[in-house]
Amino acid sequence: MKRIISTVFVLVFVLIAVNTNAQTKEFTHKSGKYLEVDGANIYYEEIENVGKPTLLFLHSGFGNIEEFNPILQMFTNDYHIVGVDSRGHGKSTLGSSKLTYKRLQLDVEAIVNHLQLENINIIGYSDGGVIAYRLASANNIPIRKIVSIGGTWSLSDAELMGKLMEGETPEKSRETWLRESFDFYQTHNPIPDFDKFAKNVFEMWTDKTEDGYPNASVENIKVPMLIIRGNDDYMFLLESAVELTTKVNNSLLLNIPFAPHGAFRKYPHIFEIVTKDFLNKREK
Repeated sequence: MKRIISTVFVLVFVLIAVNTNAQTKEFTHKSGKYLEVDGANIYYEEIENVGKPTLLFLHSGFGNIEEFNPILQMFTNDYHIVGVDSRGHGKSTLGSSKLTYKRLQLDVEAIVNHLQLENINIIGYSDGGVIAYRLASANNIPIRKIVSIGGTWSLSDAELMGKLMEGETPEKSRETWLRESFDFYQTHNPIPDFDKFAKNVFEMWTDKTEDGYPNASVENIKVPMLIIRGNDDYMFLLESAVELTTKVNNSLLLNIPFAPHGAFRKYPHIFEIVTKDFLNKREK
């Protein structure tokens, strides 16, 4: 009898653990896969939801897909979730190609084509927003709507980043404002070389060539776009955000008071209400 009770207890415990794990819908850097793209292994994760539209998450510079975990539960019931670690970031390798926004755009297009994704909505944060603009401008994949958070776009933004990055070096930054990113990178990246990686990102942020910010090509964007900006964001100025709305037809601007660059983390409830209304709104 004791053996039967013990066996039943173990089975119940296992079932509870499995059920709890099934309900934990977040990016973990444990359940994903790699796709080899032009000399680099690009890491991605899916939270499957058969029959639902796709919601693609593109993270910030020096970030990774886990930065969206605080808001992921808002969308897991209604969307097939896909998150991509940008080249060199998270668990994706850097490869030998120069890191540019165009390069990151092409990597995402390769993932989308590999997974045969359709009806794609994108939430892009910071550099992820820049990539989203480039994806929509190129119109090589089937995008439905875009939500960008702190996503810069113009040569003026590149000039501003140049001023903000004056005096910064990989060695100095990894001990200060990139300390947390450095620790995550060292733990998770399969081929870590932080100084080389950081140098590539710094150069990408200040790139004024056509491989960098989309600049005037944003006028080619035809899909509805919600531009979210924190009012205290010193990297994406209000003037730049307003100008972007004049370049992109069917675009909206949400400027959130008292919020920084990562506005969705400061006021997740505001982000959820507006973003869901935007994504759920049927276009005429």
